[in-house]
Amino acid sequence: MTHLYGAFEPQGSQDSEGGDGAARAARVGVRYGDRVLDLAAALDPGLAARVAGPNLDRLLAAGRGVWAEVVAAVAALEPPEEHLHELADVRLLMPFTPADYVDFYSSEHHARNMGRILRPGQPELPENWRHLPIGYHGRSGTVVLSGTDVVRPSGQRRGAGGEVVFGPTTRLDIEAEVGYVVGVPSELGSPVPLDDFADHVFGVCLVNDWSARDIQGWEYQPLGPFLGKSFATSVAAWVTPLAALEAAWTAPPPRDPQPLPYLDDTGREPRGLDLRLEVRLNGHVVSAPPFARMYWTGAQQLAHLTVNGASLRTGDLFASGTVSGPEPGERGSLFELSWNGAEPIELPDGQVRTFLEDGDEVAITATAPAPGGGTIELGEVRGRIVAGR
Repeated sequence: MTHLYGAFEPQGSQDSEGGDGAARAARVGVRYGDRVLDLAAALDPGLAARVAGPNLDRLLAAGRGVWAEVVAAVAALEPPEEHLHELADVRLLMPFTPADYVDFYSSEHHARNMGRILRPGQPELPENWRHLPIGYHGRSGTVVLSGTDVVRPSGQRRGAGGEVVFGPTTRLDIEAEVGYVVGVPSELGSPVPLDDFADHVFGVCLVNDWSARDIQGWEYQPLGPFLGKSFATSVAAWVTPLAALEAAWTAPPPRDPQPLPYLDDTGREPRGLDLRLEVRLNGHVVSAPPFARMYWTGAQQLAHLTVNGASLRTGDLFASGTVSGPEPGERGSLFELSWNGAEPIELPDGQVRTFLEDGDEVAITATAPAPGGGTIELGEVRGRIVAGR
């Protein structure tokens, strides 16, 4: 698992005896199975200085050349025992400082399902959907670490009789997504072209963009998602560098019509990713969304979100939007899996769900093809629902 990069704080007795605060300071780590490598301690001093710090921020800002050096150095390491910590003896931290957060809507299967449910008898896709990656800006302050409890949000929604009421959401949902973590900033006023994607994006992490569907449905016209989305977005504790995903690049689906020039990736290196996600609800697999079927790639999303001159910052996070495939068992949200509550989900232990109940726990995992065969695992993202305060 040397492709998983994050931040941690030692908590075990070997670090806490004597009250040495420095021994328990936050630092960058790399997963080694059930252990975590103290990366700065293990690298040579020159390279260690580029990754030293309480999280990945310094490494993210260092750029593609340093990223490649670090990934190569980690692959060649035979780390001494004193630089390895048991996973059970550390506290995982937010791997980077979230700057801006953008969420897209880039799965054609998800978008079509939403259209069928919400706009029966009308076109499934909005008129602009095949021309640009639709997205919205979220709240970076509510991007939370995997394992953080998600408090059921309250807001305005329609009541059973159609009246407008205020209270906790009754239609709390998940969105299984993949997030891209930006390292190198860009200059305000300067768009980032498709070919510069890997110069700015360090890697990917799994994301669960929790959604209050009833709040969202009442508020979203005409300006889009707001309180129904902004209460929590969970990210994995581990980021996988693009350099570790060389075997996972794949061609995206055919596009019709041909995108405008700044989005047209015809003839370029394929920038779709062959990832297979798995969604578990209370320990039971309910979906296996295929990321390779996403219509818009991360490179196109980045090009579009900067084409107006919007600048990037180190720690920016942009997410794919819900990942769904063509089959019922490949849908990345409960809204689709239960068909807006009309087809309840029956779990193997007898539980029945349409949307999330207090106490429910959702875990999203993913695998990618590994160089030379086999697969690599991405870091999971997990969250449990607790009652509103």
